[in-house]
Amino acid sequence: MGPETLAQVLRPLEGMFHADQHPNLLVGLDVSDDAAVYRITDDVAIIQTLDFFTPVVDDPYDYGAIAAANAMSDVYAMGGQVVLALNICAFPPKLPPEMVSEILCGGAEKLAEAGGVLAGGHTIDDEEPKYGLSVMGTVHPDRILTKAGARPGDALVLTKPLGVGIITTAFKGDVTDPAHMAAAVENMKKLNRRAAQLVQQVGAHACTDITGFALLGHGCEMAEKSGVRLCFQVEKLPFLDGARDYADMWLFPGGTCNNERAYQGAVHFGPNVPEELQQLLYTPETSGGLLVAVPRDRLETLLRLFADEGESCWVIGQVAQGRGIRVT
Repeated sequence: MGPETLAQVLRPLEGMFHADQHPNLLVGLDVSDDAAVYRITDDVAIIQTLDFFTPVVDDPYDYGAIAAANAMSDVYAMGGQVVLALNICAFPPKLPPEMVSEILCGGAEKLAEAGGVLAGGHTIDDEEPKYGLSVMGTVHPDRILTKAGARPGDALVLTKPLGVGIITTAFKGDVTDPAHMAAAVENMKKLNRRAAQLVQQVGAHACTDITGFALLGHGCEMAEKSGVRLCFQVEKLPFLDGARDYADMWLFPGGTCNNERAYQGAVHFGPNVPEELQQLLYTPETSGGLLVAVPRDRLETLLRLFADEGESCWVIGQVAQGRGIRVT
């Protein structure tokens, strides 16, 4: 479901579950963030999310691991840690049992890496395979990260390179360099767990993860919720090897056009940003990194923490007064 359709579907429900009527609901439909957050005690809030999708790779184990990492990412985007998950499974009856086992094993081992517990799930028959997780996490109510806190002057930090969407699309067309695809798979399988922990140490203002609505779509949501403008600098954006080559070949998936239609009214490109790069920034990502708005006086501390842990991150722009997104 595209972002425009999703917004139309959810709009009539927002008034039913507003925080004014449910005071323990800290983040819900009226906020429209990466996950729901419900306060249990003064010190503990529950983060609840779910995600599942069709295969993006051929290997069943990698598919399960990627789907699980992607589902857990929303918990990390809210500043939390994963506690518990349930499988969401839709498999063709004729799918070999050993393939189903590999998918589930990939998801279970990725969940174990996150420190979470797998506690069952639900399976239905479907002609097209689908797999993911319903995930529960925890966070202190005073340390929730949302899209709504970015402030003018903040630095914008990204924790994973972009490009998996166009690389996996090129893979389906059998034109991908195997090395490019292998790097994309590892990128998608990497958890945002440690990145979220390091971001919490410095006290970020806002956070979201980059997935189906692409950098520009999720960036637009942060800009709108925060009432600011996000300014991205093209030369500072990190891309996986091959991503820009496939963009030059114009191998974009259908989701690119959906995102462009939904968000182009809020996005402004400088005159020297080539059209294929504009399209690449609208291209959906799978299990992408965190986009974080960090106070400028805490940026060096954050960069040092990432370097000390061997974690990658890139400063890709800044927050300014205004609205929408500017790409220069």
